This record gives sequence, C-alpha cells and structure tokens, in this order.
Amino acid sequence: MDTRDTLEQAELRRTARRVARELGPRTVADLDDRKRSERLAEAVRSAGWLELRHSAGDGDPLASGVEAAIIADALGEAVADVPFSGPILAADLARRAGVRPVDGAVVAFSADLIDAAVVSRAVTDTAILAVDHAARGPVAAYVLVPEGDGYHLALATTDGANDGADLTRAIRPLPAGTSVVRVPDQSRRLTHEDLDAWAALGLALTSADIVGLMRGVLDLSVAYAKDRKQYGVAIGTFQAVQHLLAEARCLIEAAFSAALYPAWAVDQLAPHDARAAGRVAKAYCARAARTVCETAVQVHGGIGNTWDCIVHVYLRRALLSSQWFGDDGEQLRQLERIRLGVTYGLS
Repeated sequence: MDTRDTLEQAELRRTARRVARELGPRTVADLDDRKRSERLAEAVRSAGWLELRHSAGDGDPLASGVEAAIIADALGEAVADVPFSGPILAADLARRAGVRPVDGAVVAFSADLIDAAVVSRAVTDTAILAVDHAARGPVAAYVLVPEGDGYHLALATTDGANDGADLTRAIRPLPAGTSVVRVPDQSRRLTHEDLDAWAALGLALTSADIVGLMRGVLDLSVAYAKDRKQYGVAIGTFQAVQHLLAEARCLIEAAFSAALYPAWAVDQLAPHDARAAGRVAKAYCARAARTVCETAVQVHGGIGNTWDCIVHVYLRRALLSSQWFGDDGEQLRQLERIRLGVTYGLS
C-alpha cells in the first residue's frame, strides 16, 4: 500500500483540521458553549462527513476507510465535541444490511463496549450503551437480532440521561426492558463477515481518533513547556522534560504509522484480515495513549490534575476510544487466539 495522501485526501485532512481547530473547544469552559458546538455540528453535517460510509448506489461506500480515519484523526486532535464515529458506524452497518440509514442513529454496544449489542427478544435483556450520538434529544440505536446464521437490524430508542467519562462524546444507557423494533425492508442478512468488516472500520476509526488526540495534547504540552517558567527559565529547557516530550513524540509517530494500514485495509482486505490489522493498531495506539496523556498531565505539573486544565478532556476521550471495540489487552488476547491458537492467554 502507498501510505501517502492523495491530493484529495491531503486537502480533506487540511480542511478537517482547520474546521476542528476553529470550532472545537479551546478550554473546558468552551464545552458549555452551545452556540459553538452547534456551529461545529452544522459544519460537520454540511461538509457531508457523516455520509462518507453511505452507499454510493452500488453497495460500496461513498468514501474509503482512509477518508473516514482522516476526519476521526482531525476531530480527535481538537477534542471536537461532535458526533462522528457513532453515526459513521451506524451508516456503515445499515449500508451492509441494504437499508437506508436512520438520521442521527448510532449503534448500541454491550456494556463492555467491545461488540454491537445482540438482542434476541422484543425488549433488551440487559443494559446496553448508545455511543457517540447527539448529546440532546431522543436517541435511536441499532441492535442486532439473530436470524438463522446471520443477523437482522432493529432499532431501540431512549431519551434518558447521558453517562460516561468522555466530555466530548455522549454515551446513553438503554436499560433492560427497552423496546426493540425490527428495521423494515432489510434487503440482506448481516453475516459474520459483515460484522468483521464493520468492526475493522471501528478499530480503524478509534485508532485514528487516539492518534489525533495524542498529537493535540502533546502540542498543548510543548506550548506549555515553552511558557511555564521555574527558577527563571522555561521548563522546556530542562532535559528531563525534553525526554518526556521526545518519547511522547516517538510514540505518536509510531502510532500514526500503525493506524494507516487498518484504515486502508477496511476496504482492501478480507474482513478477517482487516479486523486483525485493526487489532494490532488498536493495541499499540491504546498503550501509547496512556503514556502520552500521563506525560501531558505531568508536564503541566500542579494544574494538570485540575478541572480547568483541558488536558483531562483529552485523557477522558482517550479512555473511551481505547475501550471502544476493546482495549489493548482485549486485542492482544484475540490476536493470541487467532494467530497462536491460545484460548486463555499464554502460560
């Protein structure tokens, strides 16, 4: 594969970063600015980014996983408080089932956030989670209903309160007993291969988001290290601080390289292979994110642990992106099972 952006992809990356930086939150207080967040949401909608995985008319998506990952990276870098991955994943799942996506719908996940929720009755058996939806108003979430050797799509709705540590992406619990309505006119049953390909997209998007947010929080930390003075000099001149920031930069560059392949693989490799590629990238990116975010908190010193410092917003977003579709431990366990035939881990 050629990892270089095409001219169109390079322009998309520049545009997405510009929009995210101009309309995304610059401080924690900006998260309460409803007018700003609505402008950001409108910019994302009007740019057509939420339709990237809609059907082009022949069953293929309008844009590749690479383009979707470019947007996810840019929004992560600015901790942009706008739904993106949630609607994209819902549209991709609907496209694979041959139905028109429900406007604003997302996908409901099991409580561990690893897999799409599976519901075998007319109501949910356990609590499930709708992830990355519009923060206000009722939420419609796709669930999977077993049917033969595949799955049928159904919708569950809720208007309850949001939950979760991430301050930029809403998570809403759908309690046990929530009604489920099958989606009409589904033209094809979802197979296990469809779900592998869909999960590969999810792994690519969450990995790209992690890469972006690591870049954003490191840029903040470098700027702070240049301005913050101790003993009359900027703390960025201290070798210990320089080493921390340099290690973080190396981790980000490696994570960016690791995340490129699964974004390409979504549409170019067999579903099983694409998901395996996503697992490798997610394992590396999730581990790198912990180190980079911890470094950012440390470099910011005493204010790094306070509410007013926006670093914790990046950390909270990293926690959700790392857990969504499985953290590094989950990915490594699955890779052991797939590649080594080990069921319960190495002994």
